[in-house]
Amino acid sequence: MTATYLDAAATTRVDPRVAEVVLHWMTEEFGNAGSRTHEYGARAKKAVQRAREQLAAQLGASAGELIFTSGATESNNIALLGLAPHGEKTGRRHIVSSAIEHKAVLEPLEELQRRGFEVELVAPDGHGRVSAESVLERVRPDTLLVSLMHVNNETGVVQPVAELARVLRETPTYFHVDAAQGFGKLPEDLTAPIDLVSISGHKIGAPKGVGALLTRRRRWDSIPLQPLMFGGGQERGLRPGTLPVPLIMGLAKAEEVFRQEHRQWRSGAEAFRKELLAALAATQYRVNGDTAHTVPHILNLTFEGVSSEALIVRLQQVAAVATGSACTSASYTPSHVLQAMGMSHEQAANGLRLSWTPAQVEGFDPEWLIEAVKQFQA
Repeated sequence: MTATYLDAAATTRVDPRVAEVVLHWMTEEFGNAGSRTHEYGARAKKAVQRAREQLAAQLGASAGELIFTSGATESNNIALLGLAPHGEKTGRRHIVSSAIEHKAVLEPLEELQRRGFEVELVAPDGHGRVSAESVLERVRPDTLLVSLMHVNNETGVVQPVAELARVLRETPTYFHVDAAQGFGKLPEDLTAPIDLVSISGHKIGAPKGVGALLTRRRRWDSIPLQPLMFGGGQERGLRPGTLPVPLIMGLAKAEEVFRQEHRQWRSGAEAFRKELLAALAATQYRVNGDTAHTVPHILNLTFEGVSSEALIVRLQQVAAVATGSACTSASYTPSHVLQAMGMSHEQAANGLRLSWTPAQVEGFDPEWLIEAVKQFQA
């Protein structure tokens, strides 16, 4: 038996249509987009520009405001660490973020603290949502940046990024959003006037290793970022190195497919969620997260009296599930997200995250999960 894949928040399967595009640009059109002396390079450069225009348009921005990266982690680092010199120069060393951020934001913030920046982490409410008010009340004249994720990767809770963007745009404080989980799923939010948006391809059917950073201008002013690496000057000097044309074209194709099939994706994801929750009524469980503000394809659960690790082992042949972020799953530590929501050490250690794409859960019988839980709760 092949286990049903229920870990789409960690990564998704590369869509076959995307794989076909990637292969084409690896084996047929293999030119370097930086080569200016022949048609191979010229075609690659034009293709990258088309991809840049397409992706930027989905964020309500222009092509010149988007640079390609290896994924959201690199984008987050460029946004946070790249803005630090401006903060040091202007004396604005205060940063506001949240306690439920991904490690790809929390760890760069720790580095900034080591450099003398003051970082305030706002706690969410008991349902995993950070209020816009709690963020704004901490903004000061010396606040360089607010960084808040779009969709939490463990609970699926949607944060009020569009609301914050509209307020912060009228202040000197820059606003960064880690949109790894929300890009493509909630497109309207990301067209709000957010200064810096990090996106990742492998959450929407693109290959791993490609993403982008949007650096939205404020009227005529560019975001004052400094590069973290040097050599070649590609991507406006912010991300040097040969552009991975096949991956970029794969990202563009994945975004196109996801956008065109978004309605079917959403309805399928919602239908499976409804079916799953109906079946779970036979067990004792709680949903960890604000059900009024959530994406349809991520569900974080705690089963009364059940160890999530033991349950995962029991389900290994049936379903591929996780306790939380793939970046921290090897450590078996309690979820910092669930702890920030006020859960005890034991409760935070026993959250189970189920996340899916509709195509990969067809035919999955929730009774496998229900029976496993019942055996522990008996």
